[in-house]
Amino acid sequence: MGSGLNIALTAVIAAVGSALLVKFIDRLRKKDVETEAAQIIDKAKQDSENLKKEALLEAKEEALRQKTQAEKELSKQRDEIREREKSLDRREESIEQQATHLRKQENMVEKNQRRLAEKIEENEKRSVSLENIIRDQQERLHRMSGLNADEAKSELLKLLDQQLQSETGAIILKHQRRLEEEVRPIAQDMLLTAMQRFAAAHTAESTTSTVDIPSDEMKGRIIGREGRNIRSFEKETGVDVIIDDTPGVVIVSGFDPVRREIARQALNKLIADGRIHPSRIEEVVKETHSEIENTIRKKGEEAATEINVMGLQPRLIEMLGRLHFRTSYSQNVLRHSVEVGFIAGLLAEMIGLDPQIARRAGLLHDIGKAADHELEGGHPKIGADLLKRHGESPEVVHAAFGHHDEIITEYPYTMLVATADACSASRPGARRETLERYIKRMEELEAIATGFHGVEQAFAIQAGRELRVIAAAKEVNDEMAAKICRDIAKAFEQQLTYPGEIKVTMVRESRFTEFAR
Repeated sequence: MGSGLNIALTAVIAAVGSALLVKFIDRLRKKDVETEAAQIIDKAKQDSENLKKEALLEAKEEALRQKTQAEKELSKQRDEIREREKSLDRREESIEQQATHLRKQENMVEKNQRRLAEKIEENEKRSVSLENIIRDQQERLHRMSGLNADEAKSELLKLLDQQLQSETGAIILKHQRRLEEEVRPIAQDMLLTAMQRFAAAHTAESTTSTVDIPSDEMKGRIIGREGRNIRSFEKETGVDVIIDDTPGVVIVSGFDPVRREIARQALNKLIADGRIHPSRIEEVVKETHSEIENTIRKKGEEAATEINVMGLQPRLIEMLGRLHFRTSYSQNVLRHSVEVGFIAGLLAEMIGLDPQIARRAGLLHDIGKAADHELEGGHPKIGADLLKRHGESPEVVHAAFGHHDEIITEYPYTMLVATADACSASRPGARRETLERYIKRMEELEAIATGFHGVEQAFAIQAGRELRVIAAAKEVNDEMAAKICRDIAKAFEQQLTYPGEIKVTMVRESRFTEFAR
């Protein structure tokens, strides 16, 4: 029993001790938690204080930054306001100056108006006085001269006409000199440059219609028995063969230059071969015709290639080649066309136009001459219709139609082609005229000039390129002579057709002769 009590007592003591130990441990834990909580609270308070200080510091910095920015903007606005004030001050000063200037001008205008009114009044008084004086003078002149008003008016008009002629002549002289000084060097330089850059021979080829024969016996063989050979030859070629008493020569006559050339070459072949009979004639003429066609195409292609004109229709190439057998005043028309194309292209380059169009228009301007015996109309119209049918541009068509100044010029290329045509046709050695035509042209020039009042004599020189006119020194003065000279040039332009230009030189001189005895 005693041991059981001890055990119970021990157990109670142990239980109490455990309870006390647990309570002690709880108390220790509670104390630690409180301490930790106090530490956490203190740390939180400290962190809060720090955050509060940092936030306050950032707020102060932001406020300071905004204040600085605001001060800068305010300073900038103040500077702008100052500039505006200065500008307004300057404008105000300018306005004041303008107002002062306007007031001065108003005062000047008022003074001028008063002066003008006074002058008008004085002029009116003078006008009345002058009218009275003029009326008195007119009455006195009528009494002294014995002329009525109409006669006096006629005399005054005559005197005025002479004065106006003198003044007109002086103005013409002034403008002619100015234009000559400004334009002539430029035109001369352009034309000389174009003609020098195209260095063509001065003497062009010319076709011939004569055939040399080795002996007069050959004439009989050409004629044949009862004339069958010559009839067969004329039938095949379409030309006339003239055999006369001229030794060593047979003449081939025909309107078509291509047919005439075929006949000439065929006859040369027959003479060289020696076999002359109808079948051989037919064979040789066909062979020669084929060769001439090839030659025509070759000449046309060579001309187009030489002048760098591409894309021509085959028909136009053929017509160009036919111009090789055509002459105008002994000038080969194909070479003339090539010259015109070159000169027109060079002139176009110098004045800023398309040289390709100018060369094309110049090469094709006389294309109508290849068919003018087949169609009606002059060669400009025939050529223009031909070019239009084969799709050439309006500039090229118009140049062919108007290169002789027969229509109103619509394109500058027409004027270029006309200028180049005149340069090619009028250069030395290009063409020759018959004596009768030459004399007739000289007489026409002199007759037109001597028909003007005040002209004593006129002499055509330089093959009609220049006319020297001798003025009557007692009837006209220098100014009137200048007007007469211009009128003569205008008359030539209206009444005559000529290549190039005609220089009219008016000579007025006074001669005094005395005899010492």
